[in-house]
Amino acid sequence: MISKDNAEHYVWGEQCDGWYLVKRPEMLVIHEKMPADTKEARHYHAISRQFFFVLSGTLTMELEGKRHTLHAQQGIEIPPGAPHQARNDSPQAVEFLVISHPTTRGDRTDLPAL
Repeated sequence: MISKDNAEHYVWGEQCDGWYLVKRPEMLVIHEKMPADTKEARHYHAISRQFFFVLSGTLTMELEGKRHTLHAQQGIEIPPGAPHQARNDSPQAVEFLVISHPTTRGDRTDLPAL
């Protein structure tokens, strides 16, 4: 069994947390937490397809220049090659799952912010 309590943890971006729930070349499942007013670098993946699913809080996802607001129990698919940026513009932390197929390791190109 796997949970945040026993998963491999890492810190990324602006004091954000991640826990590897599945870490394989063919699939990556991460539980992430972003504090209020944080964001990741805008980027794209050439090969990996991703799905973000909000567990709690509100996530703003910029996808190909359009902003989408996701609440708990909502998700969004990010196709390969699509520029995107996860943001927490709210005053509370947001927690979500990121499912990537295949893994995003070595498949990320950062872009300038919009």
